[in-house]
Amino acid sequence: MEFSLEKIDKIACDIVNQYSEYRIFVLNGEMGTGKTTFSKAFCKCIGVDEEVNSPTFAIANVYHSEDFGEVFHFDFYRLEDAQEAIEIGLSDYLYAGKYCLMEWSDIIIDYVPKPYVEINITLGESINTRLVETKLID
Repeated sequence: MEFSLEKIDKIACDIVNQYSEYRIFVLNGEMGTGKTTFSKAFCKCIGVDEEVNSPTFAIANVYHSEDFGEVFHFDFYRLEDAQEAIEIGLSDYLYAGKYCLMEWSDIIIDYVPKPYVEINITLGESINTRLVETKLID
């Protein structure tokens, strides 16, 4: 589905509602396609009212939702290998039953428990539009 960036809050909430029983979301897309922007909208939709930032340097950010408790946001872009993610306790996060949003997850995808929701974001027809495709991986 193609959408303008002004509608990202609605798209994120539609995805939250469509996949309401799932907690692990893998965000794929090239640099600058809006993975972190989508993560901000997703977090807003589930009741995170603190600032959501890219965890590129921290690898993991933890937010709080009044309704869902902790929300984990990962960015694996800077990792050399999956072992680094394992050492920060990746499995503890993934099996906690909490929302997990993961950017640049190719390096750790073999460790992600199924089922999870894959969200692919690509550039649209114009600079301010994006295409989003979702798929349940089970």
